[in-house]
Amino acid sequence: MNSPIADLRKDYTLEELNETEVDPNPFVQFQRWFDQAVEAELPEPNAMTVATATKEGIPSARIVLLKGFDDRGFVFYTNYNSHKAQELLDNPHAALVFLWTELERQIRIVGSVEKISAEESDAYFYSRPIASRLGAWTSEQSQVIPNRDVLEQRLEELKAQYENQDIPRPPHWGGFRVKPIAIEFWQGRSSRLHDRLRYRLQNGEWMLDRLSP
Repeated sequence: MNSPIADLRKDYTLEELNETEVDPNPFVQFQRWFDQAVEAELPEPNAMTVATATKEGIPSARIVLLKGFDDRGFVFYTNYNSHKAQELLDNPHAALVFLWTELERQIRIVGSVEKISAEESDAYFYSRPIASRLGAWTSEQSQVIPNRDVLEQRLEELKAQYENQDIPRPPHWGGFRVKPIAIEFWQGRSSRLHDRLRYRLQNGEWMLDRLSP
């Protein structure tokens, strides 16, 4: 089979990434790059791949939206009965990847995972639009359904049920925090000699390494 896939290539020439220019705190460096992605008006700069695995090590990955971060870690929200949530509860480790093609940048994050507090989940849930709150109740995420009509009918039932009422957070919906042990910043460079700077947590301190591309 003839395919042009093998011929697809691009030479990266926009920026460089040097040890002397990055912040010693990887969360500060992440904020710096994230702000630049927002300023560049990239589509959904908070979109990230979340990779999980079963207890047996069978991996899976999907795109999820980052909804917050600080020096404790990176937070996203989901249905706790979903496929990814069940894997995280069984095997509380994850990897995150941000790809900002227009900036020729990638960030990889590896760490352990914990549920965030009910108070944190409540605060975010009640900041969401009404339609999104109803959606959290409507979808039994990752479960097999016979057709889309099931979702539409359930949504209409919920609209009627909560008409002129506050919509509570479902007990099966909330956030996870990925607590990093390693964060890698990747900047594309010419001739595939990319810059890769990795922060790794060692004895409570962040160490910075340059990795070969």
